[in-house]
Amino acid sequence: MAKPAGATLIQTLRRYVKKPWEITGPCADREYRHAIPKSTEYRLECPATTKLKAIVPTSDPEAVFDIKRTVLKKANVVKMMKEQAFKVVDLPLVYLAGAVEEDINTRGGGYQK
Repeated sequence: MAKPAGATLIQTLRRYVKKPWEITGPCADREYRHAIPKSTEYRLECPATTKLKAIVPTSDPEAVFDIKRTVLKKANVVKMMKEQAFKVVDLPLVYLAGAVEEDINTRGGGYQK
């Protein structure tokens, strides 16, 4: 026997349309609508905006890096190298200050055999 068209339509709707409490996920919770922020609360500032200005640590004119184009010629470099003098105090100290003394009296001349 054939079912009436209305009963078939109701069964189809029951299969595809679910009750809200049968839906799983965050939208099934009662507080779901309250968790969505308003458009005025969501993003108050653009992420790319800077909140503070940059502070330059050295603002002395001598300490600020001045970018200028300089051309060094060989004569100028030779002159600068002649003017520059190195002192012994300016150079780093040598790690080994004294002579190495070997103990010849040890067995094997200081080496284990």
